[in-house]
Amino acid sequence: MSDSLLHAVEAVARQAGAVALRHYRAALTVDTKADGSPVTVADREAERLARQWIAERFPADGILGEEFGETAGRSGRRWLIDPIDGTKTFVRGVPLWGTLVAVVEGQDVLAGAAYFPAVEELVCAAPGDGCWWNGERARVSETASVAGATVLITDERAFRSSALRDGWRTLTGEAAVARTWGDCYGYLLVATGRAEVMVDPVLNPWDAACFLPIIEEAGGVFTDLTGTRTAFGGNAVATNAALATLVRDHFDD
Repeated sequence: MSDSLLHAVEAVARQAGAVALRHYRAALTVDTKADGSPVTVADREAERLARQWIAERFPADGILGEEFGETAGRSGRRWLIDPIDGTKTFVRGVPLWGTLVAVVEGQDVLAGAAYFPAVEELVCAAPGDGCWWNGERARVSETASVAGATVLITDERAFRSSALRDGWRTLTGEAAVARTWGDCYGYLLVATGRAEVMVDPVLNPWDAACFLPIIEEAGGVFTDLTGTRTAFGGNAVATNAALATLVRDHFDD
């Protein structure tokens, strides 16, 4: 079953991402949602396609998407959809955005895919089936010192405590490179060995779920800021295995 779900999340991420790509660098009206985040016709059309695709093939499964909320299912499984992760990036014509899809059962992530149409990269994984990057096995780096690491974040202003923010700033002071190649793109870089650490102070389930198996099957560690293995903690730290403890010690407040 995991193999079929792996192919399914890859397929729907590719198709929804292709819909979003048609609107990329085009003139768009940007609306503001109740939480202050932007949304466009590209987000909505991509999620509609994904929902239709899933409903036709997995009619008993529930769906939770960023733009259209939750549709209840009967099977106990849910599909989590973020049609454009990084809409702020998308509307500014920067290519570091992606389409995220995961299948979960309770707290368990059964398969996840992240497609980056503007840079033509796709990474997907299911527990026991490996992590795959454009058809090849993906692996995290083996960098074992913070001094040699590239550390990434979406936005340090989102930390909900000064202690956590201070921990991040200490980490960046020790690291070789610190960048805000954030949102989903940071996790892609960790899973493929091009960065060692990605931190997100605030995440929704549809932002995080696909990356738990992606990071783990690439040989890394995915937790929330407390060090708990979960995609539902409201924040996340993804690292290679060698730096897992050293990095998380910076967020022990």
